[in-house]
Amino acid sequence: MKNRIQITLLTITFIFFLTDTFGQAEKAKLKISHLSGDFYIYTTYNMYEGSLIPANGMYLVTDDDVVLFDTPWDTTQFQPLLDSIRLKHNKNVALCMATHWHNDRTAGLEYYKQKGIKTYTTVLTDDLSKKNNMKRAGFLMTKDTVFHVGQYSFETYYPGEGHTADNIVVWFKKEKILYGGCLIKGADADNLGYLGDANVTEYETTLKNVQKKCPDPNYIIISHSNWNNINSLKHSIKLAEKLKEKNHR
Repeated sequence: MKNRIQITLLTITFIFFLTDTFGQAEKAKLKISHLSGDFYIYTTYNMYEGSLIPANGMYLVTDDDVVLFDTPWDTTQFQPLLDSIRLKHNKNVALCMATHWHNDRTAGLEYYKQKGIKTYTTVLTDDLSKKNNMKRAGFLMTKDTVFHVGQYSFETYYPGEGHTADNIVVWFKKEKILYGGCLIKGADADNLGYLGDANVTEYETTLKNVQKKCPDPNYIIISHSNWNNINSLKHSIKLAEKLKEKNHR
């Protein structure tokens, strides 16, 4: 009888362990972190060259609605992100913009468009998305654009070719928050990442244009690395300088 009770307790413990483990695994698919004020970073994950890679996006909670910057890379997290925002803030996402055509930024555009969310990219991003069979937005920006949503204003800025031909950044001048997307790499990065669609000659100039347009940011949000280190832009410029020198030899 004693042995039977011990076996039963062990079985119950194992079941709780599995439930907790799988629960944590499910939660790990989507992580939401507070940045500052009404700004939040959301992170999803996907496999790339055999490794699980994080992909950071951002959302802003305004007095009116929520603005989403880029879409989840993990296609299973399109709706969970909307649900999490609704549960956490009691608001809906009304606007979503993607910062270049790669699917770690654009994968959810069509899904969100079908949900009635206004989705935006530049005309150049749309051209490249169409050419490469990626998801496309419902609204197109023909130039750098200032958005006013609730009590906040922010500007999209095209600094030139770098990670891709169409990469843009988003600048919150008052809050001094730079959303750099995949153009800017982490302060601890060894290289500029995937360069298959990059302009290695112009990358340095493009990053310096960002530095000039967005001086002394308090935060720099990047796609695939730790966004807590404010030196990511300066470090990326150094990497781009080395890359340019290497390709000019």
